[in-house]
Amino acid sequence: MSFLSNSLFFKKLPVALAIMIGAYGCNSNTGSEQTAEQAPPALVKSADFNADSAFQFVQKQVDFGPRVPGTSQHKACGDYLVASLKKYGLEVSEQIFKDTTFDGKILNGRNIIGSFNPKAAKRILLAAHWDSRPFSDQDSIVKNKPVLAANDGASGVGILLEVARTLSVQSAKPEIGVDIIFFDLEDWGSSESEQTKMEHGGFCLGSQYWAANKHIPNYTAYFGILLDMAGAKGATFFKEAYSLQLASDVVRQVWTTASRLGYSNYFIDEAGPGIIDDHVPVNQVGHIPMIDIIHTRPNNLSKTFFDQWHTSHDTMENIDPKTLKAVGQTLVQVLYQEAQDQPL
Repeated sequence: MSFLSNSLFFKKLPVALAIMIGAYGCNSNTGSEQTAEQAPPALVKSADFNADSAFQFVQKQVDFGPRVPGTSQHKACGDYLVASLKKYGLEVSEQIFKDTTFDGKILNGRNIIGSFNPKAAKRILLAAHWDSRPFSDQDSIVKNKPVLAANDGASGVGILLEVARTLSVQSAKPEIGVDIIFFDLEDWGSSESEQTKMEHGGFCLGSQYWAANKHIPNYTAYFGILLDMAGAKGATFFKEAYSLQLASDVVRQVWTTASRLGYSNYFIDEAGPGIIDDHVPVNQVGHIPMIDIIHTRPNNLSKTFFDQWHTSHDTMENIDPKTLKAVGQTLVQVLYQEAQDQPL
């Protein structure tokens, strides 16, 4: 999926620089722009995010093998995700759907939705994709081998499972609704735009389906946060351009929270490339302002993403509990701030 285009890259590929700069310049308010009179509220006391537990959730997914749709490993991992969400007290529903990939395969998709505090009126949507790419097209040697997808998929899911566990074990649970969606059929798209005329290059099929067919009629959320490639060593999360364009206030809140927690070395206060990812249909079709926390390196056009992206080397040895902690603790803090109506 790493190719240049006159307009944008497909899925996890940067939009034109003009869009990136325009979105950042017009819509973003960084923490450095806060005046003394406009100082954000204090951090409320939140639960502690356990990075070691999150790491084990990532490991468990990888232990199933590549979670390629249509395989027994995919089904087994999906069953595990459902059971885990139920174990932590979330109300679980599933969306079973069919879709056709860019290369003509008709597949069964399975979006998995877990709802914490389902009767709460104010809801925050958290999401990640749980499927694995069926081929290692960015590998220098083995291009037809399925990707194990420790970072590009499993890391975001592992963080969200730990968020679910964290919320469930609190004696005083936050008074807010949280919906966790694991999108399926995200990563079976074309890495070359000329190969397909499908929407979003054939990526993000599960989120496109959900955005047009929500699990609850007229469902909405205050805002949403998508995680993708969220666990690598030394990860850098720049402010993704579509997120800045479509949900700049959410970007500001999340990056400000991360900075105040001491994670500014991960959450970089700079505009990054625009990525066609699951948050785009959620914004454009689902009409929910959702941002993307995704590992990018915008100053390196030859390697926009982490080194092992879409290769056979996307394995557990590249996952760092410190990165999982930075992302997970930021999410938990955002939820607790919102629960007390004290967004940063």
